[in-house]
Amino acid sequence: MISRYNRPDIEKIWSLENKFKIWTKIECLIAEKQASLGIIPKKAAKDIIKKAKFNVKEIEKIEIKTKHDVVAYINNVSKYIGSSSKYFHFGVTSSDIIDTAFSIQLKQTAVIIRKNLNECIKNFKIKSKKYKNTMMIGRSHGIHAEPITFGLKLSSFYFEFKRNLERLDQAINEISVCSISGPVGTFNSIDPRVQDYVAKKLQLNSEDISTQVIPRDRHAYFFSVLGILASSIERFSVEIRNLQKTEVLEVEENFSTNQKGSSSMPHKRNPVLSENLTGISRYIRSAVIPSLENIVLWHERDISHSSVERIIAPDITIATDFALVRLNGIIKNLKVYPKNMKKNLNMLGGLHNTHNIMLKLIEKGLKRQLAYKIVQESAMETWNNKKQFLEVLLKNKELNKLLKNKDIEMIVKDNNDLKNINWIYKNKIK
Repeated sequence: MISRYNRPDIEKIWSLENKFKIWTKIECLIAEKQASLGIIPKKAAKDIIKKAKFNVKEIEKIEIKTKHDVVAYINNVSKYIGSSSKYFHFGVTSSDIIDTAFSIQLKQTAVIIRKNLNECIKNFKIKSKKYKNTMMIGRSHGIHAEPITFGLKLSSFYFEFKRNLERLDQAINEISVCSISGPVGTFNSIDPRVQDYVAKKLQLNSEDISTQVIPRDRHAYFFSVLGILASSIERFSVEIRNLQKTEVLEVEENFSTNQKGSSSMPHKRNPVLSENLTGISRYIRSAVIPSLENIVLWHERDISHSSVERIIAPDITIATDFALVRLNGIIKNLKVYPKNMKKNLNMLGGLHNTHNIMLKLIEKGLKRQLAYKIVQESAMETWNNKKQFLEVLLKNKELNKLLKNKDIEMIVKDNNDLKNINWIYKNKIK
């Protein structure tokens, strides 16, 4: 991942130093358990645990010749262990180490992502409650519909991101697995108790059947969950971008004192953070298809998944981490303009009351189709001639046969459109 979108805590998880550190821990635990089972000498296990270390640069040099990273690693570590090194990596295969370490790395990144996601959820809830009663127009197809509140709008994101957290927790469990089953997964050269021991020590689940690799449906689920999360991030970003349009301007990203919006137009205040998140979300979702395709390996294993994972695992987790931190900043620093919301709400002269008028006509005994026709005629006259809806309604002869002027005025001027908002917050947003 390019440095622009890289945060140090998550970047170092994917460093070679961290990867080989995890490999070494796994190898030491394998030796420790094998010694306790009498499979290898206890002295050998002690030597391995005490002396096992590695040098990244040396491993890279060795790999140029071996063209195999695990073999290069084994050769390098064995040099430091000495004579007991013959029992290092004893009875296991490369995938046992690589896949179990991969599980740990994904879990480490997921812990950071989870923390950032939690922060977004917390701030969505805070803002939702703050703007609980801030009236604005609701839109469908981008067109004025009926009133909502900005708080209610934010509450939909609050619950969506809570669902993302639930999915992420499931995905963390899905990829937190240990596989130490030897070539083709038969435990022919390694005692099954070793896998259970290593899994427990590393706080992982012990894989059921691993062929020679951990089944990639687990990883596909993880990256699919990140893809869904990315779409939620983009949904909010697109909402901000639309509400920040000059002619709407109901909310706005924070614009700092020395910030510049354009190289040529000094007046510009662009929603650059939200636009950036839209782009990053597209990138995160791009990992879903290859992660699904990685499920399909030949027989007990091949390495067609390996090159893909070396790219998408660090890049996508890093991008997700960055996106959530940026999103959290947008939520916390969001500027809200209730006056503009009110102005836009009244832009169409009260047309958002059409539904209420129609319902009242139906209550008076009119068939729905006729009630719709009567109200739509007044609505279209209001729309086309830029009149006030109340004005037009009061002159509608068919309407006046069923509703008195004071009844029409009461419906149009009623400020109790959102009488159930309190119920929603009391029962849903606790």
